Amino acid sequence: MKFLLKKQEFLKMQKFNLMLVVLLCCLVSLCSGSVSYDHKAIAINGQRKILISGSIHYPRSTPEMWPDLIQKAKEGGLDVIQTYVFWNGHEPQPGQYYFEDRYDLVKFIKLIKQAGLYAHLRIGPYACAEWNFGGFPVWLKYVPGISFRTDNGPFKAAMEKFTRHIVNMMKANGLYETQGGPIILSQIENEYGPLEYELGAPARAYTKWAAQMAVGLGTGVPWVMCKQDDAPDPVINTCNGFYCDYFTPNKNFKPKMWTEAWTGWFTEFGGAVPYRPAEDLAYSVAKFIQSGGSFINYYMYHGGTNFGRTAGGPFIATSYDYDAPLDEYGLKREAKWGHLKDLHRAIKLCEPALVNGDPSVVTLGNYQTAYVYKYKAGGCAAFLSNNNRAAYATVNFRGQRYNIPPWSISILPDCKNTVYNTARVGAQTSLMKMTSEGGGFSWQSYNDQTESYDDNSYTTVGLLEQLNVTRDSSDYLWYMTDVKVGSNEGFLKSGKWPTLTVMSAGHALHVFINGQLSGTVYGSQANPKITFNKPVNLRPGVNKISLLSIAVGLPNIGPHFETWNAGVLGPVTLYGLNEGKRDLTWQKWSYKVGLKGEILSLHSLMGSSSVEWIQGSYVAQKQPLTWYKTIFNAPGGNEPLALDMSSMGKGQIWINGQSIGRYWPAYKARGSCSTCSYAGYFDEKKCLSKCGESSQKWYHVPRSWLKPRGNLLVVFEELGGIPYGISMVKRSVYSVCADIYEWQPSLMNYEMQASGKAAKPLRPKAHLSCSAGQKITSIKFASFGTPLGGCGSYSEGSCHAHHSYDAFNKYCIGQQSCTVPVTPEAFGGDPCPKVMKKLSVEAICS
Repeated sequence: MKFLLKKQEFLKMQKFNLMLVVLLCCLVSLCSGSVSYDHKAIAINGQRKILISGSIHYPRSTPEMWPDLIQKAKEGGLDVIQTYVFWNGHEPQPGQYYFEDRYDLVKFIKLIKQAGLYAHLRIGPYACAEWNFGGFPVWLKYVPGISFRTDNGPFKAAMEKFTRHIVNMMKANGLYETQGGPIILSQIENEYGPLEYELGAPARAYTKWAAQMAVGLGTGVPWVMCKQDDAPDPVINTCNGFYCDYFTPNKNFKPKMWTEAWTGWFTEFGGAVPYRPAEDLAYSVAKFIQSGGSFINYYMYHGGTNFGRTAGGPFIATSYDYDAPLDEYGLKREAKWGHLKDLHRAIKLCEPALVNGDPSVVTLGNYQTAYVYKYKAGGCAAFLSNNNRAAYATVNFRGQRYNIPPWSISILPDCKNTVYNTARVGAQTSLMKMTSEGGGFSWQSYNDQTESYDDNSYTTVGLLEQLNVTRDSSDYLWYMTDVKVGSNEGFLKSGKWPTLTVMSAGHALHVFINGQLSGTVYGSQANPKITFNKPVNLRPGVNKISLLSIAVGLPNIGPHFETWNAGVLGPVTLYGLNEGKRDLTWQKWSYKVGLKGEILSLHSLMGSSSVEWIQGSYVAQKQPLTWYKTIFNAPGGNEPLALDMSSMGKGQIWINGQSIGRYWPAYKARGSCSTCSYAGYFDEKKCLSKCGESSQKWYHVPRSWLKPRGNLLVVFEELGGIPYGISMVKRSVYSVCADIYEWQPSLMNYEMQASGKAAKPLRPKAHLSCSAGQKITSIKFASFGTPLGGCGSYSEGSCHAHHSYDAFNKYCIGQQSCTVPVTPEAFGGDPCPKVMKKLSVEAICS
């Protein structure tokens, strides 16, 4: 009996200890968290979530900008910040790592956590991203026996080493969700599926290896592979594109995820600037969510700037604005930011139904469909879609009639009340302005040398590929050779100059004959290869031909892009001599990497004092290969800054030794910039701007790079420009507009009704808000009725309330923001009964 009592006591103690262990495990899990998934969604600590994410690339902005960008993303309804990890920025030389300033990845992730958001870390380490060499360091190209992104031992060893380095760094800082950090997802590789299809069996083996390697690193959070239909379990395959509603994961236990919802498209030098209407972007997101999608990431949410020589392509512009909800300068792009914010609120109202129920699809008409989500707790949410590109639709759903604009989706969180329609933009629209900061700069100039056989040059027989010589240490490589011309050449008497033909793999080429610029050619992203073919002025005796070959970013996409070439590969020939054709390809050529000014570091404060600068009236203008410098004081205020470079040709900019990037306003935008409707399928060529203008004329200057006084601005001009036309400009809001229909769906109305505060629908309101420090100074336009046009170009329609201006003049003038109800009474009565009316208003901010 005594033995039995002791045994029972032992069992009780064992049970108590087991309960204690369970309790401790629960406490630990509450602190550390867990991330899992099923076919419905990603689950964090066991709770399924509809996750809204946005891409913000830390090197494309400055650390000083990061908190504001992250906070605006949170205000816009985001749950997650997504970023690539940029290998070439972090490991510029083998084994030499850099994680400071714009590349302080740990700081960026910690700021995401401080804001209460999650992070999605796309390690890759191949990024694409219109980034130089796709994010790969150039030294990787010269690893013996290497072949990029395939079943290749040297590449896999280097890739695994860097990936492991990043994962261990994140673990050491406790940044995975399982450690209490914000990282809930990781990505290995990037958009490899199309390449795998092209490369075959070795690529399939590489895919399996990459997935196994990543999972084996034990991050505790799921891994994804985008555009990878055969992603091995447990890795989740995801979709990238303008639309992804059609997408289905490769296993039914994986969630439907969209890792890149393209908010616009990148800008290339020589190309028109793409933009994507907010209505179509919202439509694509709602269409994805209604069809079972549970994770959506905007690429980009803030695009930022390709500082330095980080732009790839080639021919990718310095601006990476991407028509994102936050523009290149970090300001809200309205109405896109606000319209998406309203969409996210509407989706979150539907979240309980979306993550717990399965949809039933009901046909409402030829182009109209309802997706209805019900779940056991009794909730219901519905998405009513009208896929007709041209016509409104009136549909019957559950005994009620709903009017749906073309190419739009209405969201009903309770299967009854419409709170949002993707084509009804309730958010204000903002028009931006660039205001010049008074007087110009006081310049000094220095002419770079075109001919220089010095210690920095060397000679060999034949033509060399550019990257193999420069190792991407500079955009510039000189090819120099001598050509002897006899005094008996016939062209000396006839005056018909010989023709020089130079074949180049790209990207741009300046040809100098005896130190004088003879001509320039450049390619495009679609066709980087170029040919110079022009008569050249030769003289009797020895002539020096100097070819300045220029790279405009290294390739970032395609199979084995490590084998792609740049520079003058030939042949180089002269036509029109007595001998007919003279091939210069295999004679002796001298090479020099970079410009003299680069070698002397003229862009730095110390280097700029190493040469004699020309001042005053002798400053060079319209001269090729010219350096300019000036000292200036920082403009007052806190508005974002940029340099207007429209008076210049092509070159690079530095401020206080920091590289702003490449500029090229001389390259005018090709394309057709016709009127663009939001309705109908979007692609990168549908909606274009800046045709016939500079692809980019403004170049972002981060305020954190400036001192209050004595800032050094250095410009290198290749073609010849007018430096006195350069000006510093401030970016700010010029005017704000609102377009509100009198019975427009309102999230506020729904939330008030749901709380029992309103027994009947509330009228919508027009909200106008200038930037901080600005006030509404005048009402440029106001019309309640049937106004025409858009923000900046409104006009009255056939129906107009003559007191439309009154309410805005009363409540808005002198205010930073104001709100006016959209009711006939506010504007002096109904100007046209039985007509669906809207209010259009534009207010000037200053």
